[in-house]
Amino acid sequence: VQLQASGGGLVQAGGSLRLSCAASGRTFGAYGMGWFRQAPGKEREFVTAISTSGGSTYYADSVKGRFTISRDNARNTVYLQMNSLKPEDTAVYYCAAGYGLKYARTYDYWGQGTQVTVSS
Repeated sequence: VQLQASGGGLVQAGGSLRLSCAASGRTFGAYGMGWFRQAPGKEREFVTAISTSGGSTYYADSVKGRFTISRDNARNTVYLQMNSLKPEDTAVYYCAAGYGLKYARTYDYWGQGTQVTVSS
């Protein structure tokens, strides 16, 4: 599975962005999907994940109520809608395919990352 993340950019605090992650291959629906982020000088951290069917979702406490993950298995794409963005959300965001849990080690495939910068 190859993953291509897009949709990052520069936004003011309080604004919104929608990230997309397009997957190649015919087995997209067999993978749980996750989004992680890494800020400069910090370790990569879990943001959110979604089960294969989309029926279950998981969020880090820091984004709960502001971010929404969804997927379209017909389009081989997972989305991350980010609302009420804060400067501390600034990071490179990575999508990943695997078991769909909150641990990076449970993911087998990673996208290249897309930069999100939130100005105050």
